[in-house]
Amino acid sequence: MAEKVLAPLAGNIWEILVKVGDKVQEDDELVIIEALKMENPVYSPCDGVIKEIKVSKGEQVQEDAVLMILE
Repeated sequence: MAEKVLAPLAGNIWEILVKVGDKVQEDDELVIIEALKMENPVYSPCDGVIKEIKVSKGEQVQEDAVLMILE
């Protein structure tokens, strides 16, 4: 079953730490969002494989935006 990874806050995508096809474990860092000059890591909610990345570096996202999909 697919699991969506959501942005916990609004900000800019500072860095994407994974690529499609990567295997990840729960609590692995996936993305870093820069907000208010602070780097905020986004962690994997579960074990899985990165199926799709919906954002790109430098893109501005809103809170609860879908960042990627795990399978």
